[in-house]
Amino acid sequence: MAMLEIKDLQVYYGVIQAIKGISFEVNQGEVIALIGANGAGKTTILHTITGLVPAKEGSIMFEGKDLLKTPAHTIVALGMAHVPEGRRIFADLTVYDNLKLGAYTRSDKKEIAETLEKVFERFPRLKERRNQIAGTLSGGEQQMLAMGRALMSHPKIILMDEPSMGLSPLFVTEIFNIIKEISASGTTVLLVEQNAKKALAIANRAYVLETGNIVLAGDAKVLMDDDSVKKAYLGE
Repeated sequence: MAMLEIKDLQVYYGVIQAIKGISFEVNQGEVIALIGANGAGKTTILHTITGLVPAKEGSIMFEGKDLLKTPAHTIVALGMAHVPEGRRIFADLTVYDNLKLGAYTRSDKKEIAETLEKVFERFPRLKERRNQIAGTLSGGEQQMLAMGRALMSHPKIILMDEPSMGLSPLFVTEIFNIIKEISASGTTVLLVEQNAKKALAIANRAYVLETGNIVLAGDAKVLMDDDSVKKAYLGE
């Protein structure tokens, strides 16, 4: 059984249909990439999965639980974390306080402390800047903080929305290496990304979205060699 299963999902903004009856699944341990142009509906899908946008029809099952019937604030406790587009860190709080907020659904202080140490191991720069006000970090460091904060909830699956957006090429490479590490440590990843080349390079499978429809799906390496994908998304 798939860890996350989306069936016939339909989402509207007013009278405009943003998602047009799509279905896809994410299996445990996979990195799944959703690629497509701006406005294709990628972010809307993530927002619907995490309860931020209501669905008109369809189902979203996570480990057998229907997320469309689950209040958004309880979804994190089920083992799902969301790294939103634009990072959305708490700019006025310290790095340390941002990370602690990521663990708000957990109560075991010892486990939280252990997770924090793991996050600091993975992001040494955050450890160096633990007492710094988060809004003063560089864009790449803020992205690391958003990812670290999501990992503090000890998620089974992490949804990432445009993690490389607005970052220097050096930071982009670093962020993708971290996503690979997160996956290798056993966390499932659903990745929305403009940088199709980087996304397909680390994904197991991918879905290509156009105006609310899935137009292509398959093994990420196969899609990377697909002429229509190359032309539309890989700049070849």
